[in-house]
Amino acid sequence: MVNTSVALSGLVLDNPVIAASGVFGYGREFAELYDINILGSFSIKGTTLLPRFGNPTPRIAETYAGMINSVGLQNPGADKVLEEELPNIAKIFRKPVIANVGGFSAEQYALCAEKLAAAPNVGLIELNISCPNVHGGGMAFGTDPAAAAEVTRAVKAAVSKPVYVKLSPNVTDIAEMAAAVEEAGADGISLINTLLGMRIDLRTRRPVLAAGMGGVSGPAVFPVALRMVYQVYEAVSVPVIGMGGVSSAEDVIEMMLAGATAVEIGAANLTDPFCCRDIVNALPAAMKKYGIENLSDIIGGAHG
Repeated sequence: MVNTSVALSGLVLDNPVIAASGVFGYGREFAELYDINILGSFSIKGTTLLPRFGNPTPRIAETYAGMINSVGLQNPGADKVLEEELPNIAKIFRKPVIANVGGFSAEQYALCAEKLAAAPNVGLIELNISCPNVHGGGMAFGTDPAAAAEVTRAVKAAVSKPVYVKLSPNVTDIAEMAAAVEEAGADGISLINTLLGMRIDLRTRRPVLAAGMGGVSGPAVFPVALRMVYQVYEAVSVPVIGMGGVSSAEDVIEMMLAGATAVEIGAANLTDPFCCRDIVNALPAAMKKYGIENLSDIIGGAHG
């Protein structure tokens, strides 16, 4: 009997498969299709301190082996998520979830994280630092090591639950970013967030997305994500959650060999809503095929 369990900062998951933030909502739609308790966990829709309507439409465009989105963190705000969404999640999902937090200042991140961490079914906090820093000229927190460290310290001071920082790939040195947030107290690293891209409509000769540019996700980004997970694993000593184009049990194993302790699955859920369920079910056979008895034993196994 193979063992698929893994541990993230003391949080034990039955398996490393986590549905990524932004594609799984609060789990309700997927719970109507299958028992979502089969998952290791899921990361809830990105939450900001105050409600946000998000970006104008169109927000999503297709691209080769993936998609581009610019949703703009549409969400009902931290208070409503705490008072309504998280209690509702507890009715359909018996395991701890991951609370994905966004913000436009270090103070907003800290306040939002503090509210969500109060929920008993939140196991850890995931900081989306791809948000623009309104106090720093609009540059995303995730592109500046000092700003990323600042928001990490602010959130760590506000919550006692583990804090994982979700890194943007739109940087020159991903290892430098990871080291900066680890030094600031991060309990773990999540990566990668989406790559910046765009499509142009040949008829209108204008960008397809109303916002012009958006985040590229899907199978096309997998090799980039894998490379960055590999680099970050060598740069830090905290656990890594890998993501980016994952769509099979073999992809999960590959991510773990690169250094991921757990693996989030995003865009694949939009093309196949049963994707996460099927990957969890396929993991034991894939492990046997490659001679893996305990999944946790292979973490970072591709490193010398």
